[in-house]
Amino acid sequence: MSDPTRVFLLDDHEVVRRGLRDLLEAEDDLVVTGEAGTAEEALRRIPATRPNVAVLDVRLPDGNGVEVCREVRARHPEVRCLILTSFADDDALFQAIMAGASGYVLKQVKGVDLVDAVRRVAAGEALLDPRVTARVLDRFRSGPDADPRLEALTGQERRILDLIAEGLTNRQIAARVHLAEKTVKNYVSNLLTKLGMERRTQAAVYAAGLRDAAPPRA
Repeated sequence: MSDPTRVFLLDDHEVVRRGLRDLLEAEDDLVVTGEAGTAEEALRRIPATRPNVAVLDVRLPDGNGVEVCREVRARHPEVRCLILTSFADDDALFQAIMAGASGYVLKQVKGVDLVDAVRRVAAGEALLDPRVTARVLDRFRSGPDADPRLEALTGQERRILDLIAEGLTNRQIAARVHLAEKTVKNYVSNLLTKLGMERRTQAAVYAAGLRDAAPPRA
């Protein structure tokens, strides 16, 4: 028999955490290894409890679950994050996706569906609540300028971002835009900083998503 999936709970309401714990631990294959009521507590306790999945509330007294997700994914990429919130907040959902969340569901979700979501996220799947997915896709389709971070990029950085989305290496990009490879590396570093990302793969997925969701040209 395989080991149970280890889950960490972050919510500022003790009653909610207790309810989630009871719901999850009623299942033989799930165990809650830790919990927290603030972002600070979560970032301190998650490494020690070694969860497979962290279930994170968005709105917290000292921050938000999206930033916790970003920190956890950067420091402990083996931990998958499931955002659980009462609010169908388009911006929070968009930011959660960019922070590396594997899923985003509303607290109105049925208990059986939440248990299923935890299992699916632990298995490596990505899922979104269908009631909010459509609005995020609309945001993508509205074009790259819908994200204000892109406005900070220069024209050359935007072009290099598009080439990253195509899967090109720095050397290949350098040949395409007629620049030195070291110069391209500097451009990549700058655009990652402006986008608030740490890894090239994040930028590639981000740019590919914007490109694929954009309306076809006439």
